Amino acid sequence: MSCNYADGLSPYENKGVLGAPERFDDDATVQEKCEKLTDWIKNARHVVLHTGAGISTSAGIPDFRGPNGVWTLEKQGKKPNVDISFRDAIPTKTHMAIKKLLDQNYIHYIISQNIDGLHLRSGINRKFIAELHGNMFIEQCNFCDSQFVRSSPTSTVGKKCLEVNCKRILRGRPCRGKLCDTILDWEHSLPEKDLEMSDYHSSVADLNICLGTTLQIVPSGNLPLRCKKYGGKVVIVNLQPTKHDKKADLIINTYVDAVLEKVVKRLGLEISGYTDAIDPTRTNLRYGSADWNISNNDIKEIKALYDLYCKNFKKRKLEIKKDGETKITKKEDTKDDVIEIIDLT
Repeated sequence: MSCNYADGLSPYENKGVLGAPERFDDDATVQEKCEKLTDWIKNARHVVLHTGAGISTSAGIPDFRGPNGVWTLEKQGKKPNVDISFRDAIPTKTHMAIKKLLDQNYIHYIISQNIDGLHLRSGINRKFIAELHGNMFIEQCNFCDSQFVRSSPTSTVGKKCLEVNCKRILRGRPCRGKLCDTILDWEHSLPEKDLEMSDYHSSVADLNICLGTTLQIVPSGNLPLRCKKYGGKVVIVNLQPTKHDKKADLIINTYVDAVLEKVVKRLGLEISGYTDAIDPTRTNLRYGSADWNISNNDIKEIKALYDLYCKNFKKRKLEIKKDGETKITKKEDTKDDVIEIIDLT
């Protein structure tokens, strides 16, 4: 049962705001907001999605802080009524819509707090996702840090040893490490490369979209705001209020599946259904050796974009107005001169 993941974690009291009432926009408001979101996506340079447990509830996996969430019910001494094994759950309409948007280059990166493996099983390539809290279908070597796709969920949580030898060959010899689960416990630090990729992509994005998360866990919950200081927008799609509602440019209170379905349709696309053929936990053909590693080249690529769009942003900011005239002005936060292009035509 997927709730057993929560049972395997260490005791921890401060689990945030639990059981807040859900809010629903009316149909006309949802339609209007989805049209606006679609237009923003079409016109954005770099779109990043931040996904939480709310995108997996329609797969039968309970969330944590909703009215019937794992932590909410735990506080009442109860368990969720609806629960499914990670092995039996399949990617939702939202997962498959995200895959379609990624394939069509409407979105460019996913930052996930989820450990259920459904992004992986929807066919997402490692190049396009950071998994900040681990993945039940991934095991990692405690010596060389290599990650591998599993055909079944790990039997442990909390980065425990699985007593399986590493599959990597180093300098012609088998690695001497042991494989461990990748699921973080409360006291663990976030995976370094995943966090680095998340920091860069969240900052470079001119549109960060939060799906099914109350944004209470830090640092992951603060990442969507990175783009604000570089002129980017933040969108929140969630049923409950979130920690950063006041800073969002658009909030849609309805089911994530409904929003993604409307967005994909407005873009003239169709959501493909899940099949075993795209799922590397069912067939390793898609990824060959079934590696699940962030490459150094991927980090270099996004760092280059960060340097281009974000580094010294305030010093280089070009303010476009109306008429081709150029003037030199001073910014209060820097000693350097800044060129403003004023277009008055």
